Amino acid sequence: MLKGKLYLIPVSLGPSPSSLTTPADVATRARSLDYFVVENAKTARAELKRLEHPAPLRDLDIRELPEKPGMADLDGLLAPLISGRDAGLMSEAGCPAVADPGALLVRRAHEMNIAVVPLVGPSSLLLALMASGLNGQSFAFHGYLPVDEEARNKRIRELETESARHARTQLFIETPYRNGRMFEALRNSCRPDTRLCVACDLTLESESITTRRIADWKKTPSPDLNRRPTVFLILAT
Repeated sequence: MLKGKLYLIPVSLGPSPSSLTTPADVATRARSLDYFVVENAKTARAELKRLEHPAPLRDLDIRELPEKPGMADLDGLLAPLISGRDAGLMSEAGCPAVADPGALLVRRAHEMNIAVVPLVGPSSLLLALMASGLNGQSFAFHGYLPVDEEARNKRIRELETESARHARTQLFIETPYRNGRMFEALRNSCRPDTRLCVACDLTLESESITTRRIADWKKTPSPDLNRRPTVFLILAT
């Protein structure tokens, strides 16, 4: 029996029409599946409704990926694919397996010789990098920085030093309700000539993307970032 395929289905970054962020062939593929492994079932159902899946949502087989899945969890989720059933992997937002626990399922799929098929869709990290004007030839994503103020400021300075040494764009994110504190930490910790890009609400009507040197950020009012998904990028010289 042929094994099924694991399709990596990008999810909208917010409440925008799927036609604006989801290519037609990706939507068609998602509508053809009836088995999904997801980060959050509620979010996945909303996305499948947005994609106009033809089946009643209650009839779809939607299983959540544990936050820290063990081997037995991964094998259980992939068992239907071993039997020939295709599956869709969906994150809570953006591209699955990028800054997302779905990467573990993808890794296990490769170990089980299951074909993995990435589909095109919105990635907040790449969209932010594209629009930042910073170095797209050398970049690194660091996820979340420490919550403790002293540790966070130290990490920012370390990333700035590394950025200057390698001409590397550094990307990171923060829990939306702490965005303001992250912005102030960057404005106060980075050197005047370091460029900072703040990209929030990507693909939404409220989208805002601004790149300035730290010296110039200090001359302007702080942006309203409260509870708005934001990507921060720095490039030092």
